[in-house]
Amino acid sequence: MRRTVILICFACLFAGGCTKQSTKDDVFESSFVTLTDAVPDAILEIRYYGTYNFVGARIDGYLQPTALLTKEAAAALKQVSDYVMAKGYRLKIYDAYRPQSGVDHFVRWAANVPDTAMKAYFYPDLDKSVLFEQDYIMAKSGHTRGSTVDLTLFDMRTEKEVDMGGTFDWFGPESHPDFCGNPETGQYTGDNSKSPKGRSITEQQFRNRMILREAMLSHGFKPLDSEWWHFTLKDEPFADTYFNHPVTQ
Repeated sequence: MRRTVILICFACLFAGGCTKQSTKDDVFESSFVTLTDAVPDAILEIRYYGTYNFVGARIDGYLQPTALLTKEAAAALKQVSDYVMAKGYRLKIYDAYRPQSGVDHFVRWAANVPDTAMKAYFYPDLDKSVLFEQDYIMAKSGHTRGSTVDLTLFDMRTEKEVDMGGTFDWFGPESHPDFCGNPETGQYTGDNSKSPKGRSITEQQFRNRMILREAMLSHGFKPLDSEWWHFTLKDEPFADTYFNHPVTQ
């Protein structure tokens, strides 16, 4: 009898765990959309599906080169897309929803300090050992909640990316929205004193960043003070939920 009771208890616990995971998956399936279904004019360059990223390998959880967002974030991004299209631009997406398995991959990579294959491209001014303490790599990401997007602008006239004066995922103050200018006023100052190597961006490059910023902020997104490309929906529907559903169509 005692063995039977124990087995029943284990079965109940197991079933409860399955139900909890199933419920979370159901919420994901009903609350997320493929970004290009909602924003058909967006261009995708999903960096974590390929190898041109700071890790140098495809990131765990990225099963297809697509992008997912919550329905609310996607609807707001459609408004941004329409707005910039009228100005001659399209949105180019580097990343959107990111599964927790992808974040865990970043953490494992950062802990492997000798692996610096992509240092020259993304963090030449930093020793890899400081990535945790300087918050370039963290165990949790807003992307995993599903309403954050990394993006830039594509100029339809030149058929090229708009020159933002720095690459996506560059680890350094050069990526900050206030680098060489004041993002609150849009004023270019040219102040590059925060750059450890005296790097700089031009007035036009700063203004290009501000075009993207103004479009996103005026349509319900909020910025990040360390990345010009990163924006989160102000009223995100899952502010405390971190999903681990793979990125797939």
